[in-house]
Amino acid sequence: MLVSTLKPWRWMQKPQLQSFIRAMTTLTPTPFPLRSASDCVYLKNREIDTSIKRGNLNSALAAFHNTPLRDTVTYNLMISAFCNQPNHALYFYAEMGLLGIRESATTLSSVIAVCTNAAFFREGVQVHCRVVKFGFSCNVFVGGALVGFYTHVGLGRVALELFDELPERNLAVWNVMLRGLCAVEDLLGFYSRMRFEGVEPNGVTFCYLLRGCGNQRRLHEGKGVQGCVLKVGLVESNVFVANALVDFYSACGCLVGARKCFEAIENKDVISWNSLVCVYAENDLLCEALEVFSVMQMWGHRPSVRSLVGLLNLCSRSGELCVGKMIHCDVMKLGFDEGSVHVQSALIDMYGKCRDIEGSVAVFECLPKRTLECFNSLMTSLSRCDAVDDVVELFGLMVDEGVVPDEVTLSTTLKALSVSASGSFMGSQLLHCYALKSGLGGDAAVSCSLMDAYSRWGHVELSRQIFERLPSPNAICFTSMIGAYARNGMGKEGIAVLEAMIERGLKPDEVTFLCALTGCNHTGLVEEGRLVFDSMKSVHGVDPDRRHFSCMVDLLCRTGLLHEAEELLLQAPGERDCFVWSSLLRSCRVQKNEEVGTRAAQVLVELDPDDPAVWLQASNFYAEIGKFDASRQIREVALARKMTREIGHTHGVAGSMICDNIGMLEELKSLEALDIEEEETEVELSDIPSWKSERGGKVLVNIDSFGAAGDGESDDTEALRKAWGVACSTPKSVLLIPQGRRYLVNATKFIGPCSDKLIIQIDGTLVAPDEPKNWDPKLPRVWLDFSKLDKAVFQGSGVIDGSGSKWWAASCKKNKSNALTIDTSSSITVKGLTIQNSQQMHFTISRCDSVRIRGVKVSSPGDSPNTDGIHVSESTNVIIQDSKIGTGDDCISIVNASSNIKMKRIYCGPGHGISIGSLGKDNSTGIVTKVILDTAILRETTNGVRIKTWQ
Repeated sequence: MLVSTLKPWRWMQKPQLQSFIRAMTTLTPTPFPLRSASDCVYLKNREIDTSIKRGNLNSALAAFHNTPLRDTVTYNLMISAFCNQPNHALYFYAEMGLLGIRESATTLSSVIAVCTNAAFFREGVQVHCRVVKFGFSCNVFVGGALVGFYTHVGLGRVALELFDELPERNLAVWNVMLRGLCAVEDLLGFYSRMRFEGVEPNGVTFCYLLRGCGNQRRLHEGKGVQGCVLKVGLVESNVFVANALVDFYSACGCLVGARKCFEAIENKDVISWNSLVCVYAENDLLCEALEVFSVMQMWGHRPSVRSLVGLLNLCSRSGELCVGKMIHCDVMKLGFDEGSVHVQSALIDMYGKCRDIEGSVAVFECLPKRTLECFNSLMTSLSRCDAVDDVVELFGLMVDEGVVPDEVTLSTTLKALSVSASGSFMGSQLLHCYALKSGLGGDAAVSCSLMDAYSRWGHVELSRQIFERLPSPNAICFTSMIGAYARNGMGKEGIAVLEAMIERGLKPDEVTFLCALTGCNHTGLVEEGRLVFDSMKSVHGVDPDRRHFSCMVDLLCRTGLLHEAEELLLQAPGERDCFVWSSLLRSCRVQKNEEVGTRAAQVLVELDPDDPAVWLQASNFYAEIGKFDASRQIREVALARKMTREIGHTHGVAGSMICDNIGMLEELKSLEALDIEEEETEVELSDIPSWKSERGGKVLVNIDSFGAAGDGESDDTEALRKAWGVACSTPKSVLLIPQGRRYLVNATKFIGPCSDKLIIQIDGTLVAPDEPKNWDPKLPRVWLDFSKLDKAVFQGSGVIDGSGSKWWAASCKKNKSNALTIDTSSSITVKGLTIQNSQQMHFTISRCDSVRIRGVKVSSPGDSPNTDGIHVSESTNVIIQDSKIGTGDDCISIVNASSNIKMKRIYCGPGHGISIGSLGKDNSTGIVTKVILDTAILRETTNGVRIKTWQ
């Protein structure tokens, strides 16, 4: 019928043909009725498939939920679509089983591919069991997926057994197996077997062979593979193989060969050029990489993400911040700063590794969309700069913005939380629960961070449980467990873990041995420490560095073996190291061993005669053993040579002080013990406590250097004013109130503007006069009043004590001051402080913009009148979080002309609760807008959250 209909067309004239077509197009098509439910399922599957191909997973998910009848194909589509989200994919697979829908070979291969993530190893094994149960073991696609699964999780022998059991093996399965093999001998042997069975290789095969040879730096074998490539003619026809040759020679350190392979490519494309840029970048050849980068652009080739990331990583390793900024300009010019997550992440990482954390934050804040990779890069940069509190804060921001953390996020946050002053054991537990819930509890990096965190909180048993649950712990996991035992003084247990690690065939590195030696040191295991130290070089081929020598010296010195420790240092290969000899001298000082200590001091002075810390340590040693004349002579030499210099993170601006090798401040102590007469002392030195800045390059301004007594009885007001004057006028300064001291300070105003990045570090106690008659009558309503500041930070673990008990007994509000006031300022951060017993309001924020308050504790008796905790007036963009407030009045009060106030995780009680107002006094207009309270606990309060008005 169809033939008879078409044949007359051959004889139709053109007008007749056109008439026929018009007649056919005017006919109204009659829809075909759906014959069965399978037709509905088919159409829905088509709809889901179309949405997936367009990249619209939300539409696919909506279509899936709107499908009343689902079959195997429906679930196969959804599992494949969510292959990068293992939890979702496995959910679809589980639902499929609950509904009794039989899985197919496609289903099983897709689910197995999802389980290649190490966190889903157990699920992958369970799927393997179902493969065997339903008889899919011989299916080439399912078998290939299983081979790929076991190679991904590091079980190469299991993968090889499954491969051998396959009755039919296509080229894809051979390539999967080649990808999983590590040893070059296995790779080449497997390739020979592949050719023997008559399977012809393709470009992917040779890429895996070349990558394996390059990873193990097997130049000779790689050249043999290159010969096979040339024989089949893939260099000219397959640019991926040509680029793999370039990468192979680069990995083997043969840059000449890499260059020759590059030049042999006739039609160099952008991939070839970018490969050569990456070759030079990976080998730390900055000039050559930049030259090729420039020539590539001259020939009209656009740099790729790979080359830009390679150059940025090179700048990170070499610390070339200026070059990194130039690459940043190219990134912006090419538009990669907005379109490439990898480039954005590399930029943040580059600035962080170059110690320009402000640059990292600036890049992060300019991102059009903050992705997981960028959050992780900034977290790593902050952690590298010891800004651990900021890491924890960034994690909270990440959760608020709905970005789902991964194993890198959790690992970095756990490390920061375990060393942060604001961290807690409960916080580590919460992150542990999240890791388990999200399926990341089995990840090696997360597990190591958990072991480290729990051990720092003293719960080494929890660390052990996590370690024992790991299916296949690697060397890093063993090292973390050894470190956990060492941190808790369990040296024997650490040695046992080290022995188990060696029995498994894992190779310990220098960090592993350092952890083991530290455990021996803390436990006093001299013999075990000797065995570990001696086996480093002789058995495991690891050269001990100064950390191992220092640890071993400390272990020997703790048990009184000072002579043996000295002999160990004398036998150490290479040049002598000040660090380890300094450790020996400290031990001699503690044990008062004059013989060894004298020689150690002499070696130290000879090694680094220009380091003032060396002279100071030698002087302290002689003073400790009673040789005051020698100690005095050394100090006089140090003072005469004016050995005060900046080393490390912090330097002083007043007094005579020096920095030691780890950046901690020390001070040339009083010479009273040496019985030196006053006229012989040229410099009067004050006691300056050690302090290390949170950021690098800070200038320390210590209140003690300006004559403060710090006894809580002498008036230190003038000393604080002088210190403020210096700190305010000095860029990047830190005004330090040292820990363990009490400073009596009267009412004072501290007026800006000040130089950039001022930090007020309050670790001690500032106390107000406790007698009203002693109060400065010129400032009856303020105590510590700061104004006109920008980007200042108030931080520390110290206390601001208003001594308000006698004022509370007086009349209601007459001449009662607020403890801490910040007025007419912007971009202020206050964290960690305790403010207590204020005469009236504890902490007042007035006419300010952008104030961040975190981890502040406010405390006064519940019957103290008018002692508001935090009072916000005429201020905008104020965030108060993670603070505990208990007073005799409102915990937080927000009054007129305040806007955009956010309170989060507030503990209030005792007190009157949280209030807005009072507003509208004398029929005036009072406006407070955009107030948010997110999570508050109120106990023993007279009110909850309220709005107070006069009308």
